[in-house]
Amino acid sequence: LFTLILAASKQLQKPHRVAYLGPEATFTHIAAINHFGQSVEYVPQPAIRDVFNEVERGTCHYGVVPVENSIEGAINHTLDLFFESDIKICAERYQPVSYDLLSDCGRIKDIKRIYATSHSFALCRLWTEKYLPSIKRKECRSTAIAVKKAREKKDSAVIAGSEASHLVKLEPIASRIEDIPKNMNRFLVIGRDKITGTGKDKTSVMFVTSHIPGALYKTLKPIAENGLNMVKLESRPAKYQNWSYFFFADIEGHIDEPVMQKTISQMEKVCLYMKCLGSYPIAMEEKSGVHRF
Repeated sequence: LFTLILAASKQLQKPHRVAYLGPEATFTHIAAINHFGQSVEYVPQPAIRDVFNEVERGTCHYGVVPVENSIEGAINHTLDLFFESDIKICAERYQPVSYDLLSDCGRIKDIKRIYATSHSFALCRLWTEKYLPSIKRKECRSTAIAVKKAREKKDSAVIAGSEASHLVKLEPIASRIEDIPKNMNRFLVIGRDKITGTGKDKTSVMFVTSHIPGALYKTLKPIAENGLNMVKLESRPAKYQNWSYFFFADIEGHIDEPVMQKTISQMEKVCLYMKCLGSYPIAMEEKSGVHRF
């Protein structure tokens, strides 16, 4: 008995492990740190599926994955994986998509080359063409590789997320260089915990409707009739049958609330398939203090 108690005590003392879509210094990594803080162990994963797998196996307590960009829309692969997995959504987080130019050289005029991912270059194209038109641009597979390259030569810089400077130990020499301001990423924290209600919650569901006229209308009708607010609706092709679709909906309210339980029950009666992905607190947009919806 003493051995069991000692083993359980040691297990409780271990820091939580959090898987995230890596490598280090990505927006997902920053979102994970901002959500969980510094007291957990972060485990980078090469793909979103790997984040799900780590949580499903129990090797990580939670995972952090991107699910939506305010300009580009949904991350479809993340949505598809919820059909295959029993993992729940435990929280959501919004992060601004803001880029800095980081370097050891200290001055823009001393820079000879810039390292970044193709995506980062694309989002900062106007700024780099205006202020650094003749600088060599070196594309890298990841921000981590770009940082490593920039550190090797004093006259180099890297484009990285604005909150990444303390992670990569390079100084910002130009800030907010992105072409489109107020661009936001939405991330989901996934795990096995059931989150208790806070009074300001959101419930995510996925469902499949019949191929009959008015099927989607009939499925969504209980949401309006019960006075609930649907803040998102997304469709994805079903893998098992051509021209068949899954729908993903976010509804304000918690699954434990009677009105939400009534609504879900009424929706289930007209659906071919329905699954609750979790209830979790509604997140606020970073820095704006205004709820996105």
